Amino acid sequence: MSFHADEFDVVVARRESVADGVVRLSLADPAGAPLPPWEPGAHLDLLLAPGLERQYSLCGDPADRSVLRIAVARDPAGRGGSRHVHAELTEGTVLRARGPRNHFPLVEAARYLFVAGGIGITPLAAMIGALAARGAEWRLVYGGRTRASMAFAASLAAAHPDRVEICPQDETGLLDLSGLLGVPRTDTAVYCCGPEPLLAAVEERCAAWPAGALHTERFAPRPGPPPETGPRTHPSAAEGAFEVELAASGRTLTVPPGRSILEVVEDAGVQVLSSCREGTCGTCETDVLAGEPDHRDALLTADERAANDVMFICVSRCRSERLVLDL
Repeated sequence: MSFHADEFDVVVARRESVADGVVRLSLADPAGAPLPPWEPGAHLDLLLAPGLERQYSLCGDPADRSVLRIAVARDPAGRGGSRHVHAELTEGTVLRARGPRNHFPLVEAARYLFVAGGIGITPLAAMIGALAARGAEWRLVYGGRTRASMAFAASLAAAHPDRVEICPQDETGLLDLSGLLGVPRTDTAVYCCGPEPLLAAVEERCAAWPAGALHTERFAPRPGPPPETGPRTHPSAAEGAFEVELAASGRTLTVPPGRSILEVVEDAGVQVLSSCREGTCGTCETDVLAGEPDHRDALLTADERAANDVMFICVSRCRSERLVLDL
């Protein structure tokens, strides 16, 4: 069995219920060694079982290298990852982890507005901890189905009563996003994580905000067609065949319709680190040396898409006849 260089073992040192249907796991090194460093917004890949890998946002204290903490909501309609965590990961369970990686970093801003939905609180909780420690200006508006289902709601509200607004849907209805985001601000970074309807609604209301003001993280692929980033120089490449040159070896491969760049590269014997294979985890990020990617991930901002210097080869394709990748 082969392992990637950044994989390591963790043991479930503590498991606790933090809300209805939500467990928090404290993961430690089996030998007690310090764990890899991370920053707010980072996620960890967990190799739960053969063929079952999932990404979970870290929600602990980055200064504490003794554990990595995640919180997982059980989703009966999901693809099996959360059910496995809730049913199989007991205290003492050892499993492989990969990362951490951060595609949702906390940028510098004068003020921060956090909008959380359900388990989307997890990456935001770590950000809030960092900002509170340095005395920054921030506000959290946190929605969920019920108060009992909202992880960390009570502790956040108790610690920051003037900055945290808890909005259970069964008590207050849907979040007042128009009131929150109706007036664009030039000094505020907006961070949102949660279910797709919330993300889509926040994106719609932030369309008039300054470019780069909104930062989102998705737990599932972005629905609908991929966002356009300009005219295609090779219209047939989007769904048709195109060429990929691997700069390190000088090899040129053809990516046919219905197959991803990642699959073709792997079939050619080139090892690429990957995990989700749906454009959400960021593990397969690859530098683009030439050509125009057709970005289909749920990670890059509009500016990052326009730069065309990186792409996620598990889902993205090509807008030109050829791509040259740093592989």
